[in-house]
Parts: sequence; C-alpha cells; structure tokens
Amino acid sequence: MYNFRLSAIARRRIRRFRANRRGYVSLWIFLLLTVITFPAELITNDKPLVIRYKGEFFFPLFVDYPESVFGGFLAVTDYRDPFIREEIEANGRMIWPLFKYGCRTINRNPDTPVPSSPSRENPLGTDNQSRDVLARLIYGFRTTILFSSFLTLFSYIPGIITGAAQGYFGGAVDLVFQRFIEIWNGLPLLFILIILFGMFSPGFWLLLGILLLFNWTGLSGIARAEFLRARNFTYVKAARALGVSDFNIMRKHMLPNAMAAALSLLPFTFIGAVTMLIALDFIGFGLPPGSASLGELLAQGRANLHAPWLGIVGFLSVAITLVLIVFISEGVRDAFRKC
Repeated sequence: MYNFRLSAIARRRIRRFRANRRGYVSLWIFLLLTVITFPAELITNDKPLVIRYKGEFFFPLFVDYPESVFGGFLAVTDYRDPFIREEIEANGRMIWPLFKYGCRTINRNPDTPVPSSPSRENPLGTDNQSRDVLARLIYGFRTTILFSSFLTLFSYIPGIITGAAQGYFGGAVDLVFQRFIEIWNGLPLLFILIILFGMFSPGFWLLLGILLLFNWTGLSGIARAEFLRARNFTYVKAARALGVSDFNIMRKHMLPNAMAAALSLLPFTFIGAVTMLIALDFIGFGLPPGSASLGELLAQGRANLHAPWLGIVGFLSVAITLVLIVFISEGVRDAFRKC
C-alpha cells in the first residue's frame, strides 16, 4: 500500500502558513462560510426539502411537481400558497429548510413598504423587489466564490502553457507572444462586454468565457519569468545533452519549480476575480438580471439610500469576503517565500 508523505519543503511551507495566525484563522473562517453556503438550497429555499402526501414521498428540490399532484390546477406548484400548504399538511407533512425563501422568492405580504426593514420573517429585510436579503446574501456568496474559483483555475491552464513556451524557447516565440499579449491587454474589456451582451443574453458561462479570454495574461508573465530563469540551469542543459525532449524537460524538470511561484500568486488571482465580478455586477454588466451576487447587493444599497440596512449588508459582505481572502493571500505568500 502506497504511503503518502509530504516532502520536507511542503511541510516547511505548511508550518510557515500556520505561523501566520491571521491567514490561518482566515482560511478556516472562509472554508466554514463556503461549506455553509454551498448547499444553499438546503438552508434557504421556497420549496420543502421532503413532502409526505397521502402516503407518498415527494422531493421538490429535484422535481418540479404540478399543482394537480396536490389538488390544485396550476402547472407549477407554489408551496407557500395557503391552499397548497393546508392541503399537504392535512394529508401528510412537509419538511422545510431553515428559511422559507429562495434567492428570487418575493414576500407578497411585507410588514412595511419595500424595501422593508429587518423583521422576524426577513432577518435582514427585503430589497426593492421584496426579495429576502438573507437568502440573496447566501446564494450570492456561493455564486461569487464558484465563479471566481472557475475563473482562477481555468486561467492557469493557458497562462502556464503560454508562459512556459515563451520562457523556454525564447527568441521569436517570446517576441511574438509578448507583442500579442501587449495588444490583447490593450483591448477595452468593458466595451467588449457591452457589445457582446447586446448580441447575446448574459449568462454565467458567457461571462466566465469572456473573462477567461483576458485573465490569463498575468499568469503567463509569472510562468515566463520562471522558465526563462531556469532554462540555463545545469540540470536543464544536462537533460538536453541526454536527448530528453523539450516537452519532457518542461513538464518534468521545469514546471514543478515554476509552480511554486504560480501557486503563491493563486490567492491574489482569486481576489482579483472576486473584485472583478463584484464590480461588473455593481455597474450592471455582470451576471444576468435577478441573479444573486455580492455586487448586486451593493447596487441595491446604492439605489436605496433610505434603506440603510441594504447598504450595510452589502458593504459588510464584500468587506469581510475581501479581507479574509487578502489575509489568506498574505499567509500563502509567507509560506512560499524563499529563505
């Protein structure tokens, strides 16, 4: 049986990261928030988790049942409707999540005019469309973290590949790629988003694909510098003399050393992705209208200055998220520093 053991360098880096108490504690808080919000539908939703009706079990989270199943006549079941709720409870029972609001659920009977202030029904109040702010905060945090994670991880593939080719081969390859990257970085991203969103319906994957086209260039520079530095090392020259192919030299001998610098940059790339999504959502060129996100919460606060709880929730959610990621980034930077 294979016995997995961390190398001495990896153990030393972990010790350095744990020594940075601020970064270490921030990592655990961030992981806790991520784990809590990832199954958002199990925490806050306008559909019951499980229904037992007339001896049968139903799972509304996974299947959209028509009202005819529960004695109604509409095509889509509103489980918050008093008639449907009384019918099901008279013939069985429903198990609800902790909060009975989804990210798009509208409170049709708020205590005060919308945006309504925090209450027992809506702990963080409602926005200007009478949607529950707590539900949108939970869903928005999950969306922001998932989007930023995809953007960061997928950016590493073209960034590392292009940077490795530039640094290893140099010459004309490096010159052509550098001129291309300079021109590519000069393209106005915001204008491109406006044009494309005018041609296509905005969506999660469309926005991710567009940002991926522009987010890899910074990583390419880091990989280029590492490969450019290492290509004249003795072990690389010895591998060439022994007839090892360029691909194997880059993959087996140079890439592991270059990844140390790339991994130390990962948290900073992640925080850049988070900030970019929040900013685009704030100005209205991010995720589709109605999507829950932290940037949309900020926009709600700006648009409703007479409802200060919206601005407070938006500011604190963004501030806490960014502060945690910055502290984690500092810890990772200390862990990978050379001594």
